[in-house]
Amino acid sequence: MIAIYVCVLIAVYAALRLITEGNTMRKLPFLNVVSFGVTGIIALLLPHPVTIAAAAAFFVGSTFESNAIASTWAGGMKRNG
Repeated sequence: MIAIYVCVLIAVYAALRLITEGNTMRKLPFLNVVSFGVTGIIALLLPHPVTIAAAAAFFVGSTFESNAIASTWAGGMKRNG
C-alpha cells in the first residue's frame, strides 16, 4: 500500500507543477512523470495480468505521446532535399 501512496504523491506533485509551470518546455518532464505515476498506480492497484498489460500499453502510449510533443516543440524532423 505504501508504494501506491508514493506513486500518488509523486503524480499529484507533478500535476501541480504541470499546472503552475509557465514555460511549456519545462512542463514536458512533469507530463512524463504524471503518465508514469498513473501507470504505476494502475499496475499496483490491480495486480492482474490483464491490468498489467493495460498499464504497459498506457505507459508505451504516453511515452510515444510525450516524445511526439517534445519532437514537435524541438522543430520536428529535419529533412534534406
